[in-house]
Amino acid sequence: MAKEKSVDKEERKKEKKASKEKRSEVDGVHKTKKDKRAGKEKKAAAAEDAGISTKLLNTLEDEKPGSVVIKEDGDIHLKIKDAPILGALVPFANPLADEKGGKKVLKSVKKAAKHKALKRGVKEVVKAVRKSPTTSSEDTPHSVVVIAADISPMDVISHIPVLCEDHSIPYIFIASRTELGAAGSTKRPTSVVMVGREPGGKKKVVEKEEGEEDWREVYKDLVKFVSKASKNVKI
Repeated sequence: MAKEKSVDKEERKKEKKASKEKRSEVDGVHKTKKDKRAGKEKKAAAAEDAGISTKLLNTLEDEKPGSVVIKEDGDIHLKIKDAPILGALVPFANPLADEKGGKKVLKSVKKAAKHKALKRGVKEVVKAVRKSPTTSSEDTPHSVVVIAADISPMDVISHIPVLCEDHSIPYIFIASRTELGAAGSTKRPTSVVMVGREPGGKKKVVEKEEGEEDWREVYKDLVKFVSKASKNVKI
């Protein structure tokens, strides 16, 4: 009798197990304990990631208001300008334009390229500087030299500031050779440029006169800014 009960119990267990397996096959889901545990861990990790992402977005919005925009469909859009990657600056980068001043200088370089009043690269600039007079009676210098401060090896540009001083040419450093190259309308990074006072190129007389007036104002502002920065040079 006891033996029959034991057999019946085992058969019921088998039937129960078979019923569960059948139901899993019908539903298309069959999860083991390991799968369930993995699913819980995955959900916990996703929740943790979501929490971290929210914290990062909140921090970004606090530091730069308006940089995180949530659209109507729920998508998140970040308004962040990529900062240029800068290398180590040469120790003699003086005077060095700050971020605001650097933008002003680059804007002038860009306009100089447009008016064909720009010389690019060490060879071309050094040649032009050496041809310049060592003294000048004019109030406005005939050119301004802009040097990138993230140049390696530094020997490439180390002689340029002294050369400029010998020929009474104002100069200023900016932080990025990549930005200097872009402002000078070239795809490659540029170590140094010379901004000339007189525009070049052949244009109609009326266009040329109007362009020269605009350029002279830009050039005067550049000379004024560089001269002011030079007064704060640390020796």
